[in-house]
Amino acid sequence: QLQLVESGGGLVQAGGSLRLSCAASRTLNSYPMGWFRQAPGKEREFVAAISRSALSTYYTDSVKGRFTISRDIAKSTVELQMNSLKPEDTAVYYCAADAHQNTGVTLTNALVYDYWGQGTQVTVSS
Repeated sequence: QLQLVESGGGLVQAGGSLRLSCAASRTLNSYPMGWFRQAPGKEREFVAAISRSALSTYYTDSVKGRFTISRDIAKSTVELQMNSLKPEDTAVYYCAADAHQNTGVTLTNALVYDYWGQGTQVTVSS
């Protein structure tokens, strides 16, 4: 069983930045990874994903140019750098790991992920 733990959430003013990190009980370097978020009263939505090799990344349109997903191979973590934050980015952010090595835009689908963290709250004030 892979246990994921997110960190780095918090309260920030609009236009500010946060960096989320996802760590696990063992290396994440062999898993395609994704970040999702869920705002109050809304369904969980895809934010970003990164392939196992880190050569491919995917983003939902609303965060393109503002968010960057990356791997820290040495630390075996997956990061989500969030810049130019907006109040509409307020949500609980979850990282997820895919144990079945899916590729491509399939990684934007929450159903392909096998392991999920408990989430970290991001609140952006206007």
